[in-house]
Amino acid sequence: MGCLRKTVFMEQPPGYVDARYPNHVCRLKKALYGLKQAPRAWFQRFSDFLSSLGFTYSRANTSLFIYCRGSSLIYLLVYVDDIIVTGNDDSLIQRLIDRIHKTFAIKDLEKLNYFLGLEVTYTDDGLFLSQEKYAHDILLRAKLHESKPVTTPMVVGQHLSLSGDRFDEPTLYRSLVGALQYLTITRPDISYAVSTVSQFTHNPAVTHFQAVKRILRYVKGTSNFGLAFTHAPSCDILTYSDDDWGDCPDTWRSTSRYSIFLGPNLVTWSSKKQQTVATSSCESEYRALANATSDVIWVTHLLQELHIRIPRAPTILSDKKCIIHQQ
Repeated sequence: MGCLRKTVFMEQPPGYVDARYPNHVCRLKKALYGLKQAPRAWFQRFSDFLSSLGFTYSRANTSLFIYCRGSSLIYLLVYVDDIIVTGNDDSLIQRLIDRIHKTFAIKDLEKLNYFLGLEVTYTDDGLFLSQEKYAHDILLRAKLHESKPVTTPMVVGQHLSLSGDRFDEPTLYRSLVGALQYLTITRPDISYAVSTVSQFTHNPAVTHFQAVKRILRYVKGTSNFGLAFTHAPSCDILTYSDDDWGDCPDTWRSTSRYSIFLGPNLVTWSSKKQQTVATSSCESEYRALANATSDVIWVTHLLQELHIRIPRAPTILSDKKCIIHQQ
């Protein structure tokens, strides 16, 4: 598991109690599974091991490790004890896996097909990410697996508010909303709807649960939807930014939305309520642009660390006339 950097004591385990000192405790030298310090100890040990092999960690994502020697590149992504390895040198990747095998007890699942609920399907020109099985599991949990699908995740023009009769199963509401939040990893089409119902987890009303059920009915008819990634000749960054000024009926706060494309591929997106009330639609749009720009900078830094050349400066598009006139 890894070495502990803090002093931790434990009771003597049954069957190993020292008869001379039955009231003494043991000092742990290494982390044990289930100990709150164990995840950090494991990650520190594994990252030190990778560093000894010449890997560097990404500043954009500290769970990502990069190896670059000449024209050879390896990317290694760690999520607790699940690991993805890819690169442009198969023999070097195999040597890395062999080195890891000698130090850690791992199981090589070979080609990536399933990772943390994400299904990976390979196509002629790229790959397709989906969460179809996960979506079906949510529908079963909500007992909506036999429901009639709908064509949109929300009623068009609907704005949910805090008013209304309270829902009598708030734990169920929070559980389903949390599951839907994870589903948005490959489903940008439900991002806005899930963001909306997430605002009422502290005290959901019946109307809020009805909105959650509508999202689930939409998911039932679109469970095979996901993200397609295709090979592209260029890595231009193109971003679309928009806002909905004062759309919250309770606080009059606006919603910022943006989508970032790398070539033809959608790589990140967001639909989030702004922190404070905007006094004009122009101010609301500028805040949305600022949020989009922050994420564009993050994507740019990540690509640079991955040694992917960006041919030109990123482009961010907005349709607000006040923004255009102030350029």
